[in-house]
Amino acid sequence: MTVGEPDNLGVAGMPTNFVAAASVHTRTGALFGLPLTVRFTPVGFDFRYGDGDAASSATGGQTWAALGQASFTPTATSHTYRERGTYEAGVTVRYTAEVDLGVGWFPVAGQLTIDGPTQQIRIFEAHTALVARTCAEQPAAPGC
Repeated sequence: MTVGEPDNLGVAGMPTNFVAAASVHTRTGALFGLPLTVRFTPVGFDFRYGDGDAASSATGGQTWAALGQASFTPTATSHTYRERGTYEAGVTVRYTAEVDLGVGWFPVAGQLTIDGPTQQIRIFEAHTALVARTCAEQPAAPGC
């Protein structure tokens, strides 16, 4: 699942950070009566931002806090929306597979792609105004 940071909200013209979680999955079963284990490992993340732009990454990204970065700074998985609106963002995770028939792991050719659910990202517009004094100094000033 894709999460847009902060709280699936963003500001037009500023980076919105995306983080997608995926982990290694191991499944066991039997094939022709013989025990079998298959391991799926995430190797790629294809982000769709909902505005026609997309990006691929080898990782699902990290939060700004985990990266030690300030909010609204660019990351490897961030995206900057040009206009306000509500966007359907999502991620497709690409997995490789390995099989163990009891004698060690063998790679399986190809990749398995799994589409995650979409997430609504709301992008707002922000305006700033420069003033000569602080609101404490001039409480009636514009923006105070």
